[in-house]
Amino acid sequence: MPLPKGLARFNRVATNRVGRLVAGRLPGFALIEHAGRRSGRTYRTPVSVFRSDDTVTVALTYGPSAEWVRNVIAAGGCVAVCGGTRLTLREPRVVHDEKRRAVPAPVRLVLRILGVADFLELTVNSRDAGRGTSR
Repeated sequence: MPLPKGLARFNRVATNRVGRLVAGRLPGFALIEHAGRRSGRTYRTPVSVFRSDDTVTVALTYGPSAEWVRNVIAAGGCVAVCGGTRLTLREPRVVHDEKRRAVPAPVRLVLRILGVADFLELTVNSRDAGRGTSR
């Protein structure tokens, strides 16, 4: 079960403001830049990212129906700023994985406690493959 929508609203107003200042530079975090489906406005959402080869995985702590997830899927991709590097991400897909295989063991435990088993997987554009964050 994803985290409550009330907490998501609080994070959008308070926590994300701070997160946006540092997420694009800290290891294991990224800023996902995406366009609003109706407004076309650019949004920047701080997330935890896990990378394996040409795949970036984001735990969907607010579920697959979160606005930013829907925006990324509708657009067919996004840009992630990881460690100060911009990565073009494409082919977004929601994956349900009760075993949480795409994330490190300590994170698996936390996500299991939170009841999170949905992830957004994206493919790193081939020209960006050697850059960006790692596990």
